[in-house]
Amino acid sequence: MAFPVGEDGKRVLSLVVLHLVGAALLPVAARRLGRAVWAVAALPPLVTLGWALARAGAVLDGRAVTESVAWAPALGLELAFRLDALSLLLTCVVAGIGVAVLAYGAWYYRAGHGRESGLLVAFAGVMLGLVLADHLFLLYVFWELTTVASFLLIAGRREGRVRRRAAEQALLTTVLGGLVMLLGLVMLGQAGGTYRISQLLADPPRGGLVPVALVLVLFGAFTKSAQFPLHAWLPAAMAAPTPVSAYLHAATMVKAGVYLVARLAPGFAEVAPWRPLVLVVGLYALVVGAWQALRESDLKRLLAYGTISELGLMIALLGTGTRTAALAGVLLLLAHALFKASLFMVVGVLDHQAGTRDVRELSGVGAALPVLCGVAVLAAASMAKLPPLLGFLAQDGALEAYLHSPVGGHFWALAAVFGGSVLTVTYTARAVWGAFARKPDAAGPTPVQRPAAGFVAPGAVLAVLGLAAGVAYGVPDAVGAAYAEVYPVASGKPYHAALWHGWTLALGLAALIVVLGLALHAARGTLTRVLGRLPRLPDAEEGYRRTLIALYTSAVAVTRGTQAGSLPLYLTVTLTTVVLLPTAGLLAALPPLDAVRAWWTPMEVPLAVAVLTAALAVTFLRHRLTAVLVTGAVGYGVAGLFALQGAPDLALTQFLVESLTLVVVVLVLRRMPPRFTPAGQARTGRWVRVSVAVAVGVFVAGFALVATQARQTSGPSTGYLRRVAETGGENVVNAILVDFRALDTLGEISVLLVTAIGVGSLVRFWPGEEEPAASSTPAAGAERPPRERGTRERGTRERGTRERGTRQRARPARGTPQTAARWDEPRERWLPGAGQRPGAERSVLLEVVTRLLFPSIVVLSLFLLFSGHYRPGGGFAGGLVAGQALILRYLVGGTADLGLAVPLAPGHLAGGGLALAGTSAALPLAFGAPPLTSALWEWHVPLLGTVKGSTSLFFDIGIYVLVVGVILKLLAATGTPLRASSGGAGETGEAGEAGEAGEGGTR
Repeated sequence: MAFPVGEDGKRVLSLVVLHLVGAALLPVAARRLGRAVWAVAALPPLVTLGWALARAGAVLDGRAVTESVAWAPALGLELAFRLDALSLLLTCVVAGIGVAVLAYGAWYYRAGHGRESGLLVAFAGVMLGLVLADHLFLLYVFWELTTVASFLLIAGRREGRVRRRAAEQALLTTVLGGLVMLLGLVMLGQAGGTYRISQLLADPPRGGLVPVALVLVLFGAFTKSAQFPLHAWLPAAMAAPTPVSAYLHAATMVKAGVYLVARLAPGFAEVAPWRPLVLVVGLYALVVGAWQALRESDLKRLLAYGTISELGLMIALLGTGTRTAALAGVLLLLAHALFKASLFMVVGVLDHQAGTRDVRELSGVGAALPVLCGVAVLAAASMAKLPPLLGFLAQDGALEAYLHSPVGGHFWALAAVFGGSVLTVTYTARAVWGAFARKPDAAGPTPVQRPAAGFVAPGAVLAVLGLAAGVAYGVPDAVGAAYAEVYPVASGKPYHAALWHGWTLALGLAALIVVLGLALHAARGTLTRVLGRLPRLPDAEEGYRRTLIALYTSAVAVTRGTQAGSLPLYLTVTLTTVVLLPTAGLLAALPPLDAVRAWWTPMEVPLAVAVLTAALAVTFLRHRLTAVLVTGAVGYGVAGLFALQGAPDLALTQFLVESLTLVVVVLVLRRMPPRFTPAGQARTGRWVRVSVAVAVGVFVAGFALVATQARQTSGPSTGYLRRVAETGGENVVNAILVDFRALDTLGEISVLLVTAIGVGSLVRFWPGEEEPAASSTPAAGAERPPRERGTRERGTRERGTRERGTRQRARPARGTPQTAARWDEPRERWLPGAGQRPGAERSVLLEVVTRLLFPSIVVLSLFLLFSGHYRPGGGFAGGLVAGQALILRYLVGGTADLGLAVPLAPGHLAGGGLALAGTSAALPLAFGAPPLTSALWEWHVPLLGTVKGSTSLFFDIGIYVLVVGVILKLLAATGTPLRASSGGAGETGEAGEAGEAGEGGTR
């Protein structure tokens, strides 16, 4: 059904979806397009840039673009977006730099075009959502998605231990900050009575827990923007490819924290802890980051510490809470995105062409690559804040902001900005000199190959834009002023960016900064010796390692004390806690017994007796298989109760899920002992478990009574029944799943797929490989040495080879008499998978009957799928029925026969189903309608007559396909991996049975 949408339509959400859908399709397109896929990848950010520029005039005039898509209005959850001056600037940065980086990636990457371009486009989409979000929870969702994208891009795909560790460090550090920030956002929203950011800033709350909330939010911002002491993840992330460093770790993601400070400062800069905190943290990072950059010889790490320094200055300026500082912060944000992304690209070209980025190994590159050197000099001049580039305008504003600060007491801030700027000029000169100058002590010029023009062009364009923005200073000044006008003007005329303000004190300080910075570089020999004698700051990287070791050690200690290895004990503690905590409130809310109806129809009594009898009988059973079957009887009985209560859809689903669960659990039980408790073992604690079980049963019964009697209104059911005709169907249950609450269903099937993947990873193990003994298990956090790991893998492969060889030698020669007891050469060679199981476990009659019934069961599943809009059924029920048919095929014919029935990999099926459901949900956006909007259609088919339906059918088909894929995934996880054969393709299995599956399929 349609969602209420703001006046501006659904453009912002469409742009985010465009990026995400494009990212999903790029890996597939790369197989055909190769390197040209980068041009396709640049289209979503290019469209976004055009969209933002088309609305720039209205936004700069104060007319913000807003959009709201309600998700759960009763809970205050909505997808709210807002394009104002600040988000306009960040949108242009994300989209513009994104286009340049994607063009650069076409020349940088030699392989992996689809994966890398897809992840970069996905990151651009989630970063776009972050800067446009007007809801605190929505901002947090995109905040964490940028962390996930960063992790995937840093780690790469089987790229080695260094990149994996760097990705893990970035993930852990930024997620920690994000979780702390989430607590602050919740406190802030509760204090303000709204989670809409624009409303919160229009009437910011004061007092109470607001100061604490702001400290928590700032902690998250400082973590994301790599401020001391949580900065070590950014230099470590330089292990990622240069396009990732240029885009995420220079121009965009690291500015998320800066953006959050700039977004909240207009409403909270006057709150007590805000201004001192942002000034101390930001200016400390400015000075110390620049100082650390002077110690680095790797150009990427040098630029990384320079980024930390510049981010600190941005946080200080945008968090100060004055108009001039805010304007200077906006100018610095834009300038930094241009010159730092350009410099990273230059370093990437150097690394590709010279094979190194170490300043001690590079010599005479400027003479060999004059164009690249010119690009670097132009970008570095903006970083050193030289006129007439945009960086100079930002520094001039920063000096003016602290020279004439209306809040007072900022002389120390001016001194920090001055000192940090001097060091910035010094490390900038060192970077350019180290990369391109001829070293006197070098043996000769570094051999380099001339790069292609397309490789240098993206960085050159960004460097030239920094110059153009400085010359045409009116444009960036208009953007900055539109944001900074929320702050009052202290006295006189408001400050505006310009190349010439006259002979001012700020101009004199800027000139002195350049002179002192270059002088320090000229005395680099002396400076290097001084740096060598000075004590180093505490090593943040070592602090991170020690923190992880302490965390692992404490986790092992806690686990050793609390994890006794007994599942009954864990369940006893958990269930006891569940019963005890809410019992008091439950007892107070229990209805009187005379208000409780024992049953609605006499037919419920025998079913209830059967359910209770089966539940009681389970407690006396010792065999696992018997207990599982009797437990299944409980589920079937409950399904009967659902049917008696007039819920056939629920009863059908319960029946099918119970059947599927029984089969999967029985397959798992093959690997476990047949009995729960071995004979002769002491049965201690039985009465404790019985008591807990009875208490849980009584608690659940009481909860059911309270829940059914507590409803005061009719709920949404009346509205669903009244509007079910709008869906083009008659089954209100199916309409709720695929129409009214389709967004919830989309989330649920996503969770189902993720759960199936997780279960498969946990359950599956290598055939023939025993579980490691407790004594040989490495300590938590310990990493097996590469040699040992390789030895084990080789041993596993050799063992599997020996087992296969033994089986092959055990086969009789041709002409050997066969008996029913021999399983390796069965008589029924014409059946697929005939050699997979002993003859005693096979029934030819059952196999033939199953193959005859299989098409009918599949047709039944399709009937349930297509008739679900009018009668009990739907995609989920139909998928479960199809899954039952496939399970039958496996049980009688093994994996080879299953490969014949479904010649597709389970992962492809499940993923394809989710993609189909997601695409059908997002497709209405292309036609100007809200997501998940369904349209009715009516066709006249010869012989059949008029056929009516709804586009939500495609959403239901996606659910059907996903459920089938998940069931096959679970079959593979329970020890039946699917393997490609002549009959079909499945997931690649490991050994043993999977190998025989392929062999059987060939026969």
